[in-house]
Amino acid sequence: MDDTRTPLRGPVRTGERALAPDLARGAMLLLIALANTPFYLWGREYGSVGFHPTDGSVLDRVVQAVIITGVDLRVYPMFAFLFGYGMVQVLARQRAAGASERDALALLRRRNLWLLAFGAVHALLLFAGDVLGAYGLAGLVLAWLFIRRADRTLLVWAGIGTGLLVAMAVLGAIGAYFAAASGAPAAEGLEPTAFATASASEEDPLHAAVLRLSVWPVIVLAQGLLGLTVPVAILLAFWAARRRILEEPWNHLRLLRTTAAAGIAVGWLGGLPHALDHTGVLGVPDNADWIFALTQPVTGLACGIGYVALFGLIGAGLRGRRPGPVSGAVTAVGKRSLTCYLAQSVLCAPLLSAWGLGLGGVFGSAAMALFAVGVWLATVLLAWWLERAGRRGPAEAALRRLAYRRPASAEPGRASGATR
Repeated sequence: MDDTRTPLRGPVRTGERALAPDLARGAMLLLIALANTPFYLWGREYGSVGFHPTDGSVLDRVVQAVIITGVDLRVYPMFAFLFGYGMVQVLARQRAAGASERDALALLRRRNLWLLAFGAVHALLLFAGDVLGAYGLAGLVLAWLFIRRADRTLLVWAGIGTGLLVAMAVLGAIGAYFAAASGAPAAEGLEPTAFATASASEEDPLHAAVLRLSVWPVIVLAQGLLGLTVPVAILLAFWAARRRILEEPWNHLRLLRTTAAAGIAVGWLGGLPHALDHTGVLGVPDNADWIFALTQPVTGLACGIGYVALFGLIGAGLRGRRPGPVSGAVTAVGKRSLTCYLAQSVLCAPLLSAWGLGLGGVFGSAAMALFAVGVWLATVLLAWWLERAGRRGPAEAALRRLAYRRPASAEPGRASGATR
């Protein structure tokens, strides 16, 4: 009996990379900056759902409406889909290299455990709204339960999760209607937004760290598993990755067009009522506006998947072309998405938090959105410089070294790639 074992092969190499996933990750990080920076608008009253202030200029209100409609709760399903897609790519690459199923799955477990650890440090030092921990937890559970299951099983369970989200939104809408009709006063109690954003308004950096770390486990559980949106997006990604939909989008144009058109339409139309209510145009009674906490996740799921499909179409359109300066720079960010995601917090937290320069207490929503764009552009410059220098992102290098249990090897542009 031959007891020799094929060692794990290294991370993805340049020639194995697909444009669409990297392009989507790079653009997604702009949306993440726009979604996360309102968290730092401390020292004012927030809406009952989300992190947007209830005051501001006309321009501020327009910016709030745009972000609520097209960004809030629309980006992290996109992030989750790309994360799940990458998990299948890692597993497939190890299988193709002859590694055992056991070793390949162990690699995924280590990778997700280290993501949890990265997320905990990120929350402790910088940002309570960290998503790395949520995706690490979801990756651990869903890889264990589903990554080797049949396609039918993946779709059935994704359908069950989506059905539950739809049912909660429909039942919530019925309840909100009767609550509004009753004229009863809005219930008073725990304010989740104030709880989640307390660290941004804390002047003592040590106390702010304690507050961030107390919020983080709640976010990990709620976003990673209990909210259902992330698990559904990951299950759909498992199914899509087996068909190489983003690696070979030209073979799936009809599916991508339908998904992009339907998903984005549902997402934007579904987010519009919340945006109109928040800006005072719609005027949902205070005792019923909690309904948006139930409608936004399900419409956001559709929108996030639609955004992924849109970038698949862009990737198909760029097939055979050499990336231009814009697409090349955005793709460079996508190759280093972990580094650029963490870099956003490095730039935002000390400048915006009350324990730092406190600019979050001065900016309005429009100024904060402009700041978010500037932060993303700074990460584009960083990624472009690393690409030109032939170096992977430091966070990617560290994660690979820990997950693969070997030193990080050559740079991404010429030898080994930069994402997985």
